[in-house]
Amino acid sequence: ATNVGFRPFSGILQHPDGTVLKQLQPPPRGPREQEFYNKVFAADCCDSVLLELRKYLPKYFGIWSPPTAPNDLYLKLEDVTCKFNKPCIMDVKIGQKSYDPYASAEKIHQQVSKYPLMEEIGFLVLGMRVYHVCTDSYETQNQHYGRSLTKETIKDGVSRFFHNGSSLRKDAIAASIQKIEKILEWFESQEQLNFYASSLLFVYEGSCQLTNTRLSGGTLVEKRVMPKGLLPDGDILEFNNNINVINATENGKIEASVGKSFSKIYALHKNAYSKRHHSQISLKVENLEQDSVWKNTCISQEHLNGNVLPQLEKVFCHMSAEIKESADVDIRMIDFAHVFPSNTKDDGYIYGLKNLITVLQNILDN
Repeated sequence: ATNVGFRPFSGILQHPDGTVLKQLQPPPRGPREQEFYNKVFAADCCDSVLLELRKYLPKYFGIWSPPTAPNDLYLKLEDVTCKFNKPCIMDVKIGQKSYDPYASAEKIHQQVSKYPLMEEIGFLVLGMRVYHVCTDSYETQNQHYGRSLTKETIKDGVSRFFHNGSSLRKDAIAASIQKIEKILEWFESQEQLNFYASSLLFVYEGSCQLTNTRLSGGTLVEKRVMPKGLLPDGDILEFNNNINVINATENGKIEASVGKSFSKIYALHKNAYSKRHHSQISLKVENLEQDSVWKNTCISQEHLNGNVLPQLEKVFCHMSAEIKESADVDIRMIDFAHVFPSNTKDDGYIYGLKNLITVLQNILDN
């Protein structure tokens, strides 16, 4: 039997091959979403509008069903979080209406009452999950959080997704704006599809990233590249060095640590609290001449003299010149149970995208 793992986040299942499985909804929503994916990803598709749209969707791999329940149908989709170590995820419903043109009066009333500000704001935060670097833990917010946001609090409400517990990830905000603008360009250029109750899935890298710098004499120093100017404990590092350097340990030595493995699932992580003490320097040193590697060992401070110490200082103080900062961000359109043919621009979705860009820009500017 196929071993499929459950992901509590949005009811998503994980297929062993790395894709995710979204259960097909009851008719007419499920078949409509399946038809949409089939049309956009058809092998013989030659519609330039749909071919361009593919860039902004998770890749589609057809329908899947478990061998033991062949009537249970799932959409087999790309896992857009798989490349991230500590994915920060937000689901934002876009548009002025969360009901389609064929909705009953009862359905319209139900949807409007859930979030009366949808028409004015143009989007709704359905949930978020944010990695906090200081505590190695996640903060989560559900749909009730998003529905509590007003015109006055929407900016602070959205900015929470980009705050890692120590600082605002302005790099991720700027990258998000650029990606949304590309999606907006697509909507401005097409008049054949209208989207209702569809979402944007935001994902950005919440963890520090590992890079290597080679010192003269064949020594490699492994550095953790943090969000600009930050250390895991929240201290600001002068010159925005982006190096995980704190203090020497109490016994006057520098601890060399090995990076932890990272989980890559949507679900809430249940890792034990593992905040690093202020008295660590995260370094991994390789002596290439002796072809040996020290892991979880200590290097005496007296060894960091002569030519080595100035080189380390150079690495620590001038990293911003060496590393080009670019946030690892992905944004995809998801949820297509209410997509309909049209002969006009999707003004409601466009309105929502523009207002979301405005909110993000205001967060960035302030």
